Amino acid sequence: MELQQAIRQRRSVGKVLDLPVEKEKIERILESAVWAPNHHHTEPWKFFVMTGEGRRVLGRAYANAALESLDGLEAGEKESRLSREEAKAMRAPVVIAVACSPSTNPRVIRSEELAAVHCAVQNMLLTACEEGLGAVWRSGEPMQHPSMKSAFGLKDGEELVGFVYLGYPGMNVPEGRRIAAKDKTFWMS
Repeated sequence: MELQQAIRQRRSVGKVLDLPVEKEKIERILESAVWAPNHHHTEPWKFFVMTGEGRRVLGRAYANAALESLDGLEAGEKESRLSREEAKAMRAPVVIAVACSPSTNPRVIRSEELAAVHCAVQNMLLTACEEGLGAVWRSGEPMQHPSMKSAFGLKDGEELVGFVYLGYPGMNVPEGRRIAAKDKTFWMS
């Protein structure tokens, strides 16, 4: 697959089949991530690959993050909601938690470290597309909860930037649409 084709064809695929993904494909996806641009060559990324029962770490963290919002619910409803939270980790056969571990060098700007890790995730998504896999980058409020940081052993200053769910597509991947670059570009000569 050509790069321009992957860029245009890559879509978030939230529904994947419950089939194992070859370790070699996951390794190629991770290897593409580490080639993302990063100022000062800090390589500020960390990856936590969860498959099989390993996804339960994420499931428990989702449930723990939801606990506070469930106060006051009846026991049965609370248990049902916690079960649904835990099930989020099982939506794909592979989930990769991606974290930013920024440099402590005072010359390094934190936002650049985060941008580098976001670029790494984009490389992962493009490579997953090339490998014939469906992928979606999930984030949101639970990702910021202390239980998530604890689940992955992140230190002070480190933070999750998202979860990449991977698997073979279980849906028709829609065609993309974008506003043409010329309509969003301002030339300043």
